[in-house]
Amino acid sequence: MPYDRRNGAPNVLARDSLTHVELTWIEKKLEHWIRFGRIAQDRIVTRRTRVVGFRPGAVFAFVRWASNDFGTIVSRIDVVQVIAPGEPYATLPFVRPGGDILLHVEGWPKAQQVLAVIDAVEAAGVDPCDAAPDHWRHVHNRIAAGQQPRPYTLERHHAWLKRREIEG
Repeated sequence: MPYDRRNGAPNVLARDSLTHVELTWIEKKLEHWIRFGRIAQDRIVTRRTRVVGFRPGAVFAFVRWASNDFGTIVSRIDVVQVIAPGEPYATLPFVRPGGDILLHVEGWPKAQQVLAVIDAVEAAGVDPCDAAPDHWRHVHNRIAAGQQPRPYTLERHHAWLKRREIEG
């Protein structure tokens, strides 16, 4: 734990347990946004930049898009589960320190597929950040293999909630 140099006491504010995501919005040039997730902290840095924080265990979708004079140059979506301090994690641009990457796609056609899956989860009556993390891994693997992901149904969601209850 970081210490305050003045008195040697632990400095709780020096490092929190949140995962911070830097969001930027420059209309039609560079757009980073959260598609879903429960934001625990929101700090405006400039008119175009803000930093949001998520608590350990939270799941969120981070969309990164950029273009130039010739069209889209970057389209990415990552679904990330926030790690607790001390747990291993993968790094991801604009996400500090990082997290457990459940889904990662690049390219607009695949990004559209993921956005459609997110919409379908919401249409089933489930908040996507409450869906089973395994579902996002499944979606990643199916899209990577060029297959259609299975839908996330209320039955699957209830099974996930029961499994989570049993696992404690």
